[in-house]
Amino acid sequence: MTTNDWMQILLFLVLLIGLTPILGTYMYKVFSGKKHFMLPVLGWLERFTYKFSGVKADEETNWKGYAFGLLVFNLLGFIVVFLLQLFQAQLPFNPAHLPAVSWHSAFNTAVSFMTNTNWQGYAGETTLSYTVQLLGLTVQNFVSAATGIAVILAVIKGLSRKTTDLIGNFWVDITRATVYILLPLSILFAIFLVGQGVVQNFSPYETAHTLQGQTQVIPMGPAASQIAIKQLGTNGGGFFNTNSAHPFENPTPLSNFLEMLCILLIPAAMTYMYGKMVGSVRHGWIIFSAMFLLMIAGLGISLYGEFSSNPFFAHLPLMEGKETRFGITNSVMWSTFTTDASNGSVNCMHDSLSPLSGMVAMINLMLGEVIFGGVGSGLYGMVVFIILTVFIAGLMVGRTPEYLGKKIEAFEMKMAMIAVLAPNVAILIPTAWAAVSQMGLSSLNNAGPHGFSEILYAFSSAAGNNGSAFAGLNANTPFWNVMLGIVMLIGRFGVIFPVLAIAGSLAKKKIAPPSEGTFRTDNWLFVGLLIGVILIVGGLTHFPGLALGPIVEHLLMNSGVAF
Repeated sequence: MTTNDWMQILLFLVLLIGLTPILGTYMYKVFSGKKHFMLPVLGWLERFTYKFSGVKADEETNWKGYAFGLLVFNLLGFIVVFLLQLFQAQLPFNPAHLPAVSWHSAFNTAVSFMTNTNWQGYAGETTLSYTVQLLGLTVQNFVSAATGIAVILAVIKGLSRKTTDLIGNFWVDITRATVYILLPLSILFAIFLVGQGVVQNFSPYETAHTLQGQTQVIPMGPAASQIAIKQLGTNGGGFFNTNSAHPFENPTPLSNFLEMLCILLIPAAMTYMYGKMVGSVRHGWIIFSAMFLLMIAGLGISLYGEFSSNPFFAHLPLMEGKETRFGITNSVMWSTFTTDASNGSVNCMHDSLSPLSGMVAMINLMLGEVIFGGVGSGLYGMVVFIILTVFIAGLMVGRTPEYLGKKIEAFEMKMAMIAVLAPNVAILIPTAWAAVSQMGLSSLNNAGPHGFSEILYAFSSAAGNNGSAFAGLNANTPFWNVMLGIVMLIGRFGVIFPVLAIAGSLAKKKIAPPSEGTFRTDNWLFVGLLIGVILIVGGLTHFPGLALGPIVEHLLMNSGVAF
């Protein structure tokens, strides 16, 4: 690694820490109903949305009503994206005259973008028209991210209120998240991307002639608007097949750096917003610290895996599949940050990462993507682990567990365990089936432990609503499209509904004042305990799978065997 590499990493971390309280304070004002500088600019749009949709902004619901609204909204989004793909050939803005998408690919894509996963078993420039990209995928990038924000807002209300069953209004929460957070940030970032060279047009595809006399088709389209929200909303779906390795999506070193920063920007800021809204900024920083330390550890292991000397590769850096424009360090940073967040965009092929780097990316997914995670979803996933931590700590000292003055009892623990187990089950069972069935094995590009890693990574990415892939797996088959779609649904709603149930239960309880026996959640001891619970409860579940995949591949590679 060069000095420039170290300086870039340091600059990234400093900017992430510095921007967290700035954006976090703004989001606190937005969601607390306080005055903020965007209110005079976009307040009319919020009011128009309520009037047009018939939403009564002052009405709130219990957690079941909140969950019902969320489910209906997401179901409608799924139907729209599914039908847009099936009738693509008859819709306008299709200059490449692309045909309708197959039912199984349309199902997978509709589920993927509705769940904020953005897994793509297709090549965007040869599969989807501009209409589907804009009205289907880009819209879902906004509203799926807003859905995650809405859920964590419901959790915050459950923690900060007492003796009530009301946790807010889902329609108000997603409207404010979209209008005041996602929309203005995306507009600004899209303008920047256009300035860097990201395409934004409705032109037909261009035909170019190479120096060798060959003909090459150059795809066009409204990419910048989708790239901006795909990063800021931790969506990750690429407008083009190679995603952020494509020069029309990620043209310069500056765009590469800022796209990486945007992946983590809102999830990091939400920890500060969370602290202010629950009345403990220090606790918000403690959550940030736990996420930050896990991120740094993963980045360090990934860098070691890529830069460590290996005689099998003549002691040379591993350049296969890397982003040669920006270097190995940028590829490793992106692979780590995109799997820390529920983003899934890539600027290198994860299939070509060293076994250790690939394992870090996989572990980030398997932990439930709580290392900052998706917009909203990473934080409410972390709250589940916090509940587990305070419960275990309470058992150790013989006290009734409490979190922010709310007693953690049997119901909260049952819901927390469902939220932890649902994505893990969705990873392990389908992986076992795919590893022994011809339908699963027929899509593999590699044999041995690397092939198993391709399968394990695919289901981990789907269950974690990440969307990145090892890229050595042909997932555009009926088996893979349907199975991954089902896993995405479990990974998303198998966590959301238990979390909303926890929010509703906590809202009904009184807030106990702190005492000398209260277990503190705002010190470094809690950071250590929280990280330990995440690694033990979230990580050890998958150790056998990791041992069969990247761990044994690493050992074999050091012995001169590759797959």
